[in-house]
Amino acid sequence: MILANVFCLLFLLGTGADPVASAKSNHCLDAAKACNLNDNCKKLRSSYISICNREISPMERCNRRKCHKALRQFFDRVPGEYTYRMLFCSCRDRACAERRRQTILPSCSYEDKEKPNCLDLRAVCRTDHLCRSRLADFHANCRASYQTLTRCPADNYQACLGSYAGMIGFDVTPNYVDSNPTGIVVSPWCSCRGSGNMEEECEKFLRDFTENPCLRNAIQAFGNGTDVNLSPKSPSFQATQAPRVEKTPSLPDDLSDSTSLGTSIISTCTSVQEQGLKANNSKELSMCFTELTTNIIPGSNKVIKPNSGPCRARPSAALTAVSFLMLKLAL
Repeated sequence: MILANVFCLLFLLGTGADPVASAKSNHCLDAAKACNLNDNCKKLRSSYISICNREISPMERCNRRKCHKALRQFFDRVPGEYTYRMLFCSCRDRACAERRRQTILPSCSYEDKEKPNCLDLRAVCRTDHLCRSRLADFHANCRASYQTLTRCPADNYQACLGSYAGMIGFDVTPNYVDSNPTGIVVSPWCSCRGSGNMEEECEKFLRDFTENPCLRNAIQAFGNGTDVNLSPKSPSFQATQAPRVEKTPSLPDDLSDSTSLGTSIISTCTSVQEQGLKANNSKELSMCFTELTTNIIPGSNKVIKPNSGPCRARPSAALTAVSFLMLKLAL
């Protein structure tokens, strides 16, 4: 008994395994728990688990077509904050990595009795317009680029991860090939055996998954939480340009600078009127009162108050009437 306890202690010390610490560091388990706290995620996850685990007959372990459909609904309708955490969680041990591999129920959605040729699998995918589109997105967004720091086009990890998740539920569904927590290798369920003279093209297609530095870096960065600070680098010449500051809106061609005050008042008051704000002693609202009692003549720089127009028109009208009366008396 003592010897058994010694061997157990040596094993724990040698592997550094702590049951409490291991449970806390299982990010894939944490992701599953987070999904269960969200009604939509829990509902759609339970749905695909139930469908993909439903045995049809001793010869047919599940209905793959229905399983794929349920998986597509899950990854299309549940936000990435839940699905990505389950699919790309980081792992330190095999138990965690196996949970990550089992996320899509691979015994139904992924594995088969034999591996088909990868080019045949690709040909089947291309007959379906949606699968063809998802595969094209993956090649475009996860294409290995040796001109960027992250090895992804435009240093965009999120586009690559989204394209990868978008292929789940189709004939080319990818998944982790094993439960190795340190080496991330994903692939569709296929091989290049029997490719004949197309073997080179087949190997190239397969390497886009198994040896893709963009995809591997994107998965590792998401799991480690290091993808949030990545953004495309700005051109160096922009740093020397003075920032562009616009104090007032641009003016129409038929207004001079003297009407800029009126223009800014109108834009300010329009927003105030639309929002229905209560009056206060602010400068903007006092300017709104000025705008409501002032008219700007289009095409000129004259500003006329409403009462001034009629007042100036009355003397002119009276003078015209007197002139007409004098002319009539003279006749």
